[in-house]
Amino acid sequence: MKILIKLNVVLIAITLLTINFSFAQTPPPPNGGDTPEEGGNTPVGGGAPIGGGLLILAALGAGYGVKKVYEIKKRELTD
Repeated sequence: MKILIKLNVVLIAITLLTINFSFAQTPPPPNGGDTPEEGGNTPVGGGAPIGGGLLILAALGAGYGVKKVYEIKKRELTD
């Protein structure tokens, strides 16, 4: 029990001491800059494309679902 208390105290101390590092950078200017040359036409959330990543995640999720259904059907046939 004493080990758990010491571990918790150490983890809390590390968290409190390193929390200031998360405020080290200043935020970027809104929309990437003030002029179109600096990227002022980007949307509020940023200009990164997310379409390809969503397709990959959807395909992986569908594959995982098919695998789980196959395993359940296989288990029902053997029982």
